[in-house]
Amino acid sequence: MDEIEVRAIALGLPETREQPHFSMTSFRVRGSIFATLTPERDQLHVFVPEDHVHDAVSEAPDTCEELWWGQKLDGVKVTLAGTDPTVVNELLISAWRQKAPKKLVAEWEGQNA
Repeated sequence: MDEIEVRAIALGLPETREQPHFSMTSFRVRGSIFATLTPERDQLHVFVPEDHVHDAVSEAPDTCEELWWGQKLDGVKVTLAGTDPTVVNELLISAWRQKAPKKLVAEWEGQNA
């Protein structure tokens, strides 16, 4: 898995834009960040609900770890090298769904059912 594959997945989701975020690259839906790439482009931070964090860490403990912001479990830190693209795809979709407007999610799910 590399940054090109991450971009393809993230930018393939409706209304997703790539923008700088401090020293990182962020992926946003209608202005809300759902994932960031580190400056080195070797790690992806994906902002998903806590139960998805635990699932990812259990499923891929060698490449996924908890991402904390202060005392809040905020998402998953994914080391891209050696990561199954399916895991990244699932995480990005989950994060996008959480940040996108409900109507946009419903439309997308209707097209992909």
